[in-house]
Amino acid sequence: MSAPQVEIKVRDDGPYKVTGPVRLVDADGGVFDVPDGVPIALCRCGRSADKPFCDAAHRAAGFESCPRAARR
Repeated sequence: MSAPQVEIKVRDDGPYKVTGPVRLVDADGGVFDVPDGVPIALCRCGRSADKPFCDAAHRAAGFESCPRAARR
């Protein structure tokens, strides 16, 4: 049986949505409290007051980004 997969989805004009078993570690090696099996949203606009997590500040900031992966 294979291990569960982690998926990171880039949401249009919003955060990275991370699903699957993850361990989120800061630059000093501290581990963020992330409940098992619960998807998390990580800020990519830089305006969240709850970094690295998204608090929807991108909406008020007018953040726009809709990258697409290259098709192979």
